[in-house]
Amino acid sequence: MDIQTVKEELAALTETIYFDEQNFLREQSSDPLQLRRVIDLAEQAVKSNEDERFFLYGTLGNLYRILGEPKMAIHYLKLNLRDAVNTRSARREIVTLIRLGEALKYDVRHEEAMEMFNRASLRCEETDDTIYRDFVLQHKGKCLLEMHKVDEAMECFRRALTLRMEKGDVALIHSTEQALVFARKLLASDGNE
Repeated sequence: MDIQTVKEELAALTETIYFDEQNFLREQSSDPLQLRRVIDLAEQAVKSNEDERFFLYGTLGNLYRILGEPKMAIHYLKLNLRDAVNTRSARREIVTLIRLGEALKYDVRHEEAMEMFNRASLRCEETDDTIYRDFVLQHKGKCLLEMHKVDEAMECFRRALTLRMEKGDVALIHSTEQALVFARKLLASDGNE
């Protein structure tokens, strides 16, 4: 299987992915059949593209999570984490810890997810990595929302927003602002704001 085909199909698939406001802003696809097709392509590609294994494991982990199959996502992301640790790539390790945390969250294993986000945060500190700190905070905040720890979640979102404003990435800023609005609605519906 040609890796370029997988990447092209993956790029087209991003247009079907959205944050579901009815389900704690979890990523969903408006076209699960297309999502399954890309998963099948990536499954074929992982067998014959050793050089792209990290990319493909991460892709499969993300796509299975979005499809609602978190156990398959966790399987691939654990393989990804093993490879990241074995190659001593701190950035890959951080990215994979975040992704694994998300998959665990989708599998309703919130405490384990929080452990992954905390490990990712620690790796950011240890390596002085500023690229992924906002992602750790954003995903940790979403997990805290699902754990009904809205005040803590909002603090994570505020910190993520500050970092994202420094980056100047409009899409990331919008995503965090959306998370803050969602958290405020949760507080309001609980009568806390």
